[in-house]
Amino acid sequence: MNYLDSLKSYLRLDLVVKDSFIRELRGHIEDKIRELRESGMSEKEASEAAIKFLGSPHVLAQQIYEVYSQGSWRDTLFAILPHCLTALLFALRWWSNPLWLGIIVIGVIATVIYGWCHGKPTWLFSWLGFLLIPVVVTGVLLLYLPGSWAWVATLVYVPLAIFILVAVARQILRIDWLFVSLMLLPVPRVLGWVVMLSARDSFFGMDLFHETATWIALSFAVLALTVATFIRVRQRWIKTGALLVCATLVLAVVALISSNALSLWAWLFLSLVALSHLFVPALLERKIREKSHPDY
Repeated sequence: MNYLDSLKSYLRLDLVVKDSFIRELRGHIEDKIRELRESGMSEKEASEAAIKFLGSPHVLAQQIYEVYSQGSWRDTLFAILPHCLTALLFALRWWSNPLWLGIIVIGVIATVIYGWCHGKPTWLFSWLGFLLIPVVVTGVLLLYLPGSWAWVATLVYVPLAIFILVAVARQILRIDWLFVSLMLLPVPRVLGWVVMLSARDSFFGMDLFHETATWIALSFAVLALTVATFIRVRQRWIKTGALLVCATLVLAVVALISSNALSLWAWLFLSLVALSHLFVPALLERKIREKSHPDY
């Protein structure tokens, strides 16, 4: 049915919930059409009457979102788990242990593969974001290569990293741009800490890294709380607000610890990244939907 196809394109729910709801609604529509036909209507009249009863697919999608957008406590637990593990890693100073790091990396990769192959549930996007952390750290470390090698490596690496990120983001945008922002949630925070430690000439010396480990753990605990709020609330404006408040809080913590080590340009860059990870996906989704549905 064209109506159901249109409704499905407007629904901002994970694929498992979306497909389940569409199947259920299709059954109700078919039952309604059958009932109307038994009352004397033609096939066309019964179909039009059943669809008219449901109303605009855009409005109906918004109403459905309010009902189904709240994740379960199980989803919430799975979604905050990578943030909690990272907070624990820094709080207990396990980040320097290759065994713990290896276990966590393997666990993240295995979980992402499982979630991606099983309908992309809501909790997947928190885990997917942690695969971007090595990408961010590697990009910064390339700047420390000697001489012109830093620029050569960066010019090759950055476009490749952006290409991979865009390819993944396009897949998630088909569901909801907020999930892209949720995926990118750790990136501005990690980038902020890496830039701050680099500015203090302690990224390799690790002295300040040890001193700030507790603050880094706290910042990931804040991320976990933000993700839990995101999963459990129904209203989109609260979900969006939680992501925005989280960006502000973590940047404030970095500002407190940096002791004026960062330049104005560094702060502008970090602020731009913190805001763009929230608003750029929204703009991209809007453009995609405008092309598919001019009346959107």
